[in-house]
Amino acid sequence: MPNRKYAAYEPAAPYFDLIRGALGDLVDGEHFFDVITDATIYEVLYEVPGWPRIITGRTTLMAAFRGYVDMIALRSADALIVHRTDDGRVVVIEYEVHGTVLATGVHYDNRFCSVVRIENRKIAHWRDYMDSLAAWNALTARAGK
Repeated sequence: MPNRKYAAYEPAAPYFDLIRGALGDLVDGEHFFDVITDATIYEVLYEVPGWPRIITGRTTLMAAFRGYVDMIALRSADALIVHRTDDGRVVVIEYEVHGTVLATGVHYDNRFCSVVRIENRKIAHWRDYMDSLAAWNALTARAGK
């Protein structure tokens, strides 16, 4: 994550780097947060305590990710599959993340599928699906298990 203005988000750098790479030349901006606007809708279709189902705008999304990086540190993101549709205006991204729940030291491994709609070379809408059971198991496990 070369941009130091996002240093507080370093624990999620593997995710941000994977997503930015997946979107490639379809968007403008060096970092994930650079391709988010004040009008971007970030929608998650699962329940995670403390994480809203719909987040609107860059500032609100950055605040949500502050909570994420306070809870989980990622060591890698991989298994990337990118499907470009609708002449690149819609991108479906499949990927995995691997990290550690900071409070317990429990390993966190999850799979995601994200549907991204791009307008004016920025993310207009993000719809996220994940393995909710994997998240639940990691976030509710006690250390040593």
